[in-house]
Amino acid sequence: MKNSEIWIAFVTILLREIRRFTRIWPQTLLPPAITMTLYFAIFGNLIGDRIGEMGGFSYMQYIIPGLIMMSVITNSYSNVASSFFSAKFQHSIQELLVSPTPNWVILVGYVLGGVARGLCVGLIVTVLSLFFTHLALQSLFLTVLVVCLTSIMFSLGGFVNAIYARSFDDVSIVPTFILTPLTYLGGVFYSIDLLPDFWQKMSMLNPVLYMVNAFRYGILGVSDINVYSALIIVSLFIVVLFWYGLRLLNQGKGIRN
Repeated sequence: MKNSEIWIAFVTILLREIRRFTRIWPQTLLPPAITMTLYFAIFGNLIGDRIGEMGGFSYMQYIIPGLIMMSVITNSYSNVASSFFSAKFQHSIQELLVSPTPNWVILVGYVLGGVARGLCVGLIVTVLSLFFTHLALQSLFLTVLVVCLTSIMFSLGGFVNAIYARSFDDVSIVPTFILTPLTYLGGVFYSIDLLPDFWQKMSMLNPVLYMVNAFRYGILGVSDINVYSALIIVSLFIVVLFWYGLRLLNQGKGIRN
């Protein structure tokens, strides 16, 4: 394919993915906004006043970066997982695979569609959080970089999940039994400094911890881990997941058989 044709194919896939979640916004954008508002009200206002400060900030300010990141992770992952599996279920993905469109264009198109939804939800949650507290942004570049890398990583994870899934139940297993525990144990609601030494070391095995803390550092300027280590780890995950997702797509795993 010519470069112009590749570009047209990529834009077509991306726009289709964006239109897919914006067309049904009451199901894709509204629920996370309502859920996060409840988190702000219950954990931030009601419980936060009893907890007091954490990391030199009010509890509300401390958990907001984690809640924003949690919404980005969940929506980036679920958008790609549900969209690509639906294409498999409806047998429409075969039409795309037999076309001259390179597989890497298909992968990037789906992933950036998930990134678009993740960033949209993250922006909505951020705006809502400003009604509850004030956030003093420390580094705009770092904040945007971390949220984009995180969204890309979990969009790739959703793509791999969709390839292996054989039913809609398989699509929900990973978010329910893996993604949700990792997110809640990733320092969203607490500092790992509160944990015993053993559990602090165990927490270091959780990749979500690095993303949440790097994002919190970009907004508040505090972090439990080294920010540069977090960026390196997330980047490595992206490279590995992209290579693996493209390999599965080239093999036709879960699609041709």
